[in-house]
Amino acid sequence: MTNKFKIFNDPIYGFIGIPNELIYNLLEHRYFQRLRRISQMGLSYLVYPGAHHTRFHHALGSMHLMKDAIAQLKFKGVEITTEEEKALLATILLHDIGHGPISHALEGHLVEGVGHEEISLLFMKKLNTEFNGELAMVISIFQGTHPKKFLNQLVSSQLDMDRLDYLKRDSFFSGVTEGNISSQRLLSMLNVRNDELVVEEKGIYSVEKFLMARRFMYWQVYLHKTSLVAELLLGKIIKRAKFLISEGTELKCSSSLMYFLRKDTFATIDFDLDAFAKLDDIDIMMAIKEWQYHDDKILSSLCKMLINRKLPKVKIKKKPFEEGAYEAKLLEVMKLFNFNEDEAKYFVIEGTIGNRAYNEREQNINILKKNGKVIDVAKASDHLNIKALSKEVTKYYMCYPKALV
Repeated sequence: MTNKFKIFNDPIYGFIGIPNELIYNLLEHRYFQRLRRISQMGLSYLVYPGAHHTRFHHALGSMHLMKDAIAQLKFKGVEITTEEEKALLATILLHDIGHGPISHALEGHLVEGVGHEEISLLFMKKLNTEFNGELAMVISIFQGTHPKKFLNQLVSSQLDMDRLDYLKRDSFFSGVTEGNISSQRLLSMLNVRNDELVVEEKGIYSVEKFLMARRFMYWQVYLHKTSLVAELLLGKIIKRAKFLISEGTELKCSSSLMYFLRKDTFATIDFDLDAFAKLDDIDIMMAIKEWQYHDDKILSSLCKMLINRKLPKVKIKKKPFEEGAYEAKLLEVMKLFNFNEDEAKYFVIEGTIGNRAYNEREQNINILKKNGKVIDVAKASDHLNIKALSKEVTKYYMCYPKALV
């Protein structure tokens, strides 16, 4: 009886209420409470000091937007049953529950071979067992297999509640105003035609602003060169720690982290979900603070660089680096620090980053014209930039110690 009176005070949307008993019980579960200890934007706080919000914040905000979206669609005569509404709210609440420490920064490094979406699905299946099958529809929506296609699109598409929340939330906490979108305006323009989620024609300018904001946020925040090099460095720290442990070197860290450092390969079929549920940002940061004093020069140097924000130099170019540039930097590091080639590769890193704000080939954002015709936003828009936003822009980066500058 008291659950319906519980509310969260969110800095973006104000008061967020708990809509039903299932949501309350999911929020209270230790699997979900763990998201309070998982950063939403990885190491972006090294660039934007305010970006310390968590996956817990984001999940709540996404659920709030889903609640508003459902209300708008039902007002326009779209049939959404009570059970479907309940499942939509639970799905969006749990959509990021499989994220590991520091969010995307360690994906592919700590748990190789199993992505966060696969882990989210494992969590949902485990919770479904605990909740006596109440999450069966949640799982089908999350996997995109629910018969009503628009339900799946509300959770995962190019204009879903996940994106609407993280752009506005990350913009707010980072202070980058270019990402501030009018989520309520977009929600009020949603509709359904032929079982597909559409945006009414008068909302097209809001969609354009949303796509532009997405582009700005990726270049200015998510792919900022300092955030990029910090997260690359974090990946190298984990790689070095795994190597040292495999060689029999003793490292101090939590038992939760040690489990994943000792294990080489992972598969969903035998994935230890409870071990993963004990792991969060605190384990990683505690380990780095400890390892900065380790006898291994490479591990200690990498940890000191990250913990004290003495990051490597990073260059980003629109064209590939000259042939032999990477090898030349490796040689310089080898000579300067007396490293062999394998050791030098921890400090000289190259790769590519890409940004595509809109993909015309993947779950289009469709505009519902006043005459009832449904067309893709890129064709409906008179804004030339929308076509440009659908093309992927690739940039090339190289990182190396500042001592070489």
